[in-house]
Amino acid sequence: MSKYPHIINALIAYLKKFPGVGSKTAERYAFQLLDWPDHQLQDFAALIATFKEKIHPCPSCGCLLEELVCTFCDPLKRDMQSLCIISSPKDVYPLEETKVYKGLYHVIGGLLSPMEGKTPEDLKIGSLKERIVKLQIKDVIIALDSTLEGDATALYLKEQMQEWGVRVSRPAMGMPMGSSLEYVDGGTLARALIGRQNF
Repeated sequence: MSKYPHIINALIAYLKKFPGVGSKTAERYAFQLLDWPDHQLQDFAALIATFKEKIHPCPSCGCLLEELVCTFCDPLKRDMQSLCIISSPKDVYPLEETKVYKGLYHVIGGLLSPMEGKTPEDLKIGSLKERIVKLQIKDVIIALDSTLEGDATALYLKEQMQEWGVRVSRPAMGMPMGSSLEYVDGGTLARALIGRQNF
């Protein structure tokens, strides 16, 4: 028999779905929520309930939108000849914080991983080629995690783009092997973008 009431066990089970949250941490979070005022719990519940309705991916670049117009696709504010390929919408934010890159983005929706069943068909390569051709992109930066999956995906993309008439580069110095973009500090990421090398 479980040591906690059913509703607390159910909450703990959901909290454990978060990356890096084990049983003990989930238990702490659950009991912390019991101490929250009712209005905070209601606000939190309402936010979670409407979260996916109020935010959606841009149909062009794949970055997250809260409004109708995508700021990452704005021709008045972006360099329309440069495109940065990222694996997830969350990767755009550390890159933007560097204030070094001013071009467009394209979210491919993951990395190649045979172990997890991620194949080229699961990535948004078709729409990537369409954008490159339509916008006459000259410079493509492949800004993927410095991991085996990231490197394999970058090599695959490079092979695909060899006939598309674009210059391909990757962030260079300062990106430690095995690192994810979200965990690299802004200064290191900025130097990596500035010092990017042809790929």
